[in-house]
Amino acid sequence: MSALTKAKGFKKSKSGTYMSMAATAFGAIGVAKQIKKARVENDTLRLVDAVVTAAGVVTGLALLYRELKRLGDDDVLLG
Repeated sequence: MSALTKAKGFKKSKSGTYMSMAATAFGAIGVAKQIKKARVENDTLRLVDAVVTAAGVVTGLALLYRELKRLGDDDVLLG
């Protein structure tokens, strides 16, 4: 298996999924800051936007977790 083929399969590997989960979770920091700022400014519209964004982050993490469970032992980079 060539290096390029492995690189293309990285997203479908456990390592790639963990990296995607970390990047998605890192996005939660921005959402938390946005919520805090909206509360300080008493900006309802910005707060609603932050809550919807947070729901997207949670959904993204759930989808990545499901993909991680689905991968199981069929990891592209191991075989």
